[in-house]
Amino acid sequence: MVAEALYTTPDEVTIAYEVRGDGRPFGYAHGILLSRAAVRELGLFDIDAIAADRRLLAYDQRGHGRSTGRSKPADYRFEQAADDLLDLLDAAGIDEPIDFAGSSLGAAAALYAALTAPHRFRRLALLIPPVAWESGPHQLRQWYFDTADLIDDIGAAAWRRQWADAPSLPIFAEYPQGKFTPDVDDVVVSSALRGAGLSDLPEPAKLASLPHPTLILAWDTDALHPVSTAQRLAQLIPNSTLHIARTVDDVKTWTQRTADFFSG
Repeated sequence: MVAEALYTTPDEVTIAYEVRGDGRPFGYAHGILLSRAAVRELGLFDIDAIAADRRLLAYDQRGHGRSTGRSKPADYRFEQAADDLLDLLDAAGIDEPIDFAGSSLGAAAALYAALTAPHRFRRLALLIPPVAWESGPHQLRQWYFDTADLIDDIGAAAWRRQWADAPSLPIFAEYPQGKFTPDVDDVVVSSALRGAGLSDLPEPAKLASLPHPTLILAWDTDALHPVSTAQRLAQLIPNSTLHIARTVDDVKTWTQRTADFFSG
């Protein structure tokens, strides 16, 4: 049983988190619609294995898992996720630079937080960074707005049934656990999706100044987390390494790859 702590943000949202173990700190932030528990159930990226002989900080993003949230899209923008992360480092008493991994929304939060307070981070691992820097009338991020409109139209319960019946990403076609159940509050889910749709990754010029050694991990066949974003990040971030997975077995190497990277 994981001991849980609670942090109340300045805007009265409660963030549920865990801090355990000793040693160099390692942190993890999940992606949109997920949670700490959902990530563990996927069986793809083992944060507990990476945290062996380390001090682990893991938490549920606002509105997700055991954290509370408000029905305000601005609360779920990438910049707000970064502010929550920096505030949580203070609440958890983590003063030394942390090795931090984030998936999707968590990766975006890590980038914005590292640019705001570079001294708080030692190394970064960015898993499935989200689609970014789009222009023109046909943008992939429109999925967030369309899905939010659908939820508002048919209700969260009906949307969850549709989600359960939808096919998995091609890379997870033979991996039943890859089809996760969204772990986000029904009251805020459409706002969370709109917040993600309104967001973008930091400006490329700013990313070029990022000083941290960075591991970038992408998987294929995911339009909302395209390989092209990961490749662009690898071009922009000076001290970065890119790995692209094309099978589930390859995705499962990410745990050891990240542990090895953070041991440097």
